[in-house]
Amino acid sequence: TSEEIISTQSVIIATGACAKKLGLQNETKFWSKGISACAICDGSTPQFRNEELAVVGGGDSACEEAVYLTKYGSHVHLLVRSDKLKASKTMAARVFENPLITVHWETELIDIEGNEWIESLKIQKRNSKVEEQIQAKGLFYAIGHTPNTDFLRGQLSIDSKGYIITSPGRPETSIEGVFAAGDVADQEWRQGVTAAGSGCKASLAAERWLTQNNLISL
Repeated sequence: TSEEIISTQSVIIATGACAKKLGLQNETKFWSKGISACAICDGSTPQFRNEELAVVGGGDSACEEAVYLTKYGSHVHLLVRSDKLKASKTMAARVFENPLITVHWETELIDIEGNEWIESLKIQKRNSKVEEQIQAKGLFYAIGHTPNTDFLRGQLSIDSKGYIITSPGRPETSIEGVFAAGDVADQEWRQGVTAAGSGCKASLAAERWLTQNNLISL
């Protein structure tokens, strides 16, 4: 670690993943005060009920979250940097067919404004550089996550996005005795309940491995 060397027979890596951010001036100020990186987690909270909301992104996750938020918000603005969605045709169709979603093409989020809570978003059209304001009480980032695995590169098998590669449906990694749990190895679900479940599997797998190799005393 940063403070000491620990000798161990087995390790469970559960360092998680960080939501990608835009680095806006007021981003830190309003994080968790209107900004969230998980609509499924936070979209149903009272602060967002019957309010105008916004989602940043153009992939499947962004479309899924925009559709999900229409269950709670009065209207959802989908801010897309390009002139088309990267999402699958099925997910895109769900967005286009939903009257509660407005897609803002070639749009960049410039900053967030408000007092104690988000009140509006400052956006800019990429082709004209014209700035506009959108009223919104909630902003949801759907621009991806970065797994916390930089310290593992060259030691474990990691995919092109930085996630630890494990055996299908199991916590084993490319090194015997090393297991992974939670978002560090999960780029799809990213939920507390699934992370806890994978942590349980990893702990049981580690205990079994230690026992099978006569490395644990019962």
